[in-house]
Amino acid sequence: MSIDLIIDKRKHDLGGGFEVGRVLPFRKRRMVGPFIFFDHMGPVDLAPGIPRELDVRPHPHIGLSTVTYLYDGAMTHRDSLGFKQEIRPGEVNWMVAGNGITHSERFEEARAHGAHMHGIQAWVALPKEYEETDPAFYHHEGQDLPEWDEAGLHGRLIAGSVDGMNANVKTHSPLFYMHLEMETGASRLLGTEHTERAVYVASGHIEIDGKPLETGQMAVLSEGKDVRISAPVKSVIMVLGGEPIGERFLFWNFVSSSKDRLEQAKEDWKQGRMKLPDADNEEYTPLPEEKPDAQPMS
Repeated sequence: MSIDLIIDKRKHDLGGGFEVGRVLPFRKRRMVGPFIFFDHMGPVDLAPGIPRELDVRPHPHIGLSTVTYLYDGAMTHRDSLGFKQEIRPGEVNWMVAGNGITHSERFEEARAHGAHMHGIQAWVALPKEYEETDPAFYHHEGQDLPEWDEAGLHGRLIAGSVDGMNANVKTHSPLFYMHLEMETGASRLLGTEHTERAVYVASGHIEIDGKPLETGQMAVLSEGKDVRISAPVKSVIMVLGGEPIGERFLFWNFVSSSKDRLEQAKEDWKQGRMKLPDADNEEYTPLPEEKPDAQPMS
């Protein structure tokens, strides 16, 4: 078999009525390689003058890297290191949380002019030896991100290495993350260079070795088997994966190999010990209500 599991996105409210499609984590498959979180945002049309309640207010992270990738629209990133960056389609914004960072994501351009918003937010768990590294933020575009054209297909390598290509994005474990735009009738072989792999359909629908996959579905692929991805119609897909990094625990925006470290992060946020972005120091996202013990992510 080519596919181990198909995951359907589930609606998740980020607050203020802004919904996303949550794909990872999933109860039957918590991670794919080091990818521990995958949200599909939109597509949605935002009118000029949208309320500020739709913004993602300042919030903390530990133990992971975030990557925000847009197909359409724009967002404004601000973080506790002092970075302010407009996030635009086709660019990579890679934020290393490490031992702790806070940031916000604002729809400033949409508020001023309106926007068609569509994109993916993913988190990559850090290996144990890097969980407490210093936080950092990197912006990449152009030649940093290899692009190529095949018959009926345009590709961009967002991060990592695959098929002899390397993105100039600092990562901490073996992984790959690709954006493929496929015209009707296009196809591509995906090899077994990485142990764990998945394919997500952002628009259109595809077939994997003849098995259909619709918009909003992720196929977690079987290990050690080449698969052919075909597009009966024009489609946009994300292909991702890498090497597994071991058990992880997740609470809210915190990821760690240690439950005790999650408890420390919760207390640090509640007690105001994590610096807010300078321009966002008048509001923040409170810690959510406690849930049952964090579940292992493996």
